[in-house]
Amino acid sequence: MSWYVVQTRSNHEALVETGLKRRGLETFLPRIAVPSRRRDRSRLLAAPLFPGYLFVCADLQSPIYYDVLKHRGVVRILGSHGRVTPVPPDTIHAIHTFLESGRPLYCHPRLEHGMQVRIAAGPLKGASGVILRQKQGRKRLVVSIALLGRAIAVDLDEDAVEPYQ
Repeated sequence: MSWYVVQTRSNHEALVETGLKRRGLETFLPRIAVPSRRRDRSRLLAAPLFPGYLFVCADLQSPIYYDVLKHRGVVRILGSHGRVTPVPPDTIHAIHTFLESGRPLYCHPRLEHGMQVRIAAGPLKGASGVILRQKQGRKRLVVSIALLGRAIAVDLDEDAVEPYQ
């Protein structure tokens, strides 16, 4: 049996995990503690390390493959060239090791020079811009924002921006 990555609908990871476990399949949904985004109170929430994805360990022969694929909330099983691709056991072991280490883990979208981003927090929330550079040794970005026909450069935390789709 091998591990496979199952893509789920947005915010359906726990639902799919529960359903697949009920069918007798071994699943792995790595979770991390993230601060709540509410301003009135501060608490940590358990969120998926890889939003929209979970792992399932199975022998994906025809009946099991279709059971997983037809489950409510499942989008697809990842693979290439029309075939599902197993995840190496070392990768699953490494994720388990990272989670058990107790160190804070973060899964950020890859932010690169020239990438379009939207500001997700702070007084400029909702504005969009382009990443000019990343400050050396710090998790800070310089983002160019076009306002009133002019471009301004703003120094922001990496957590304050998200990729613009």
